[in-house]
Amino acid sequence: MLKWTDSLEIAISLHEARPETDPATVRFTDLREWVLALNDFEDDPGHSGEKILEAIQMAWIEEAGD
Repeated sequence: MLKWTDSLEIAISLHEARPETDPATVRFTDLREWVLALNDFEDDPGHSGEKILEAIQMAWIEEAGD
């Protein structure tokens, strides 16, 4: 199960689910919804914040660059 603090694992899941998406262009509102829609994600939706979403986005950018 993924939690908000699992930014690298979430980034990998997002990269696999949306390989055509440029993570640098994703708005935080969309990113939050996409994380909540992941099958393995189970955490309180209210626990997300800008810093958490930024960490996920940065990890996704790194994952997409590899």
